Amino acid sequence: VQLVESGGGLVQPGGSLRLSCAASGFTFDYYTIGWFRQAPGKEREGVSCISSSDGSTFYADSVKGRFTISRDNPKNTVYLQMNNLKPEDTAVYYCAADRWVVPGTPLPYEYDYWGQGTQVTVSS
Repeated sequence: VQLVESGGGLVQPGGSLRLSCAASGFTFDYYTIGWFRQAPGKEREGVSCISSSDGSTFYADSVKGRFTISRDNPKNTVYLQMNNLKPEDTAVYYCAADRWVVPGTPLPYEYDYWGQGTQVTVSS
């Protein structure tokens, strides 16, 4: 099982980034995929997730209306489109996968497989 994030970088406040999570080694269609982030000195927090069954999505209140999660099953990839970025969005962003998690507010302990993370820095 492998999850590889990409698309992070440095962006000014109000800017946009699109993160990608490329998966391999498991039947992607069966898995709920979550995005998490961890800022220095803070706990890892759930940002968004997308279910395997019906593609339903969930977002943390802090990113609702600014972030959009989507999945492309033929490409085994999940995306996180991040718009109107704020300095408080600065963190390492991780994607994670789990087959049995009930889609909802993503909680780190519910996910079995993790990527290595990609840094997002929002600064002027």
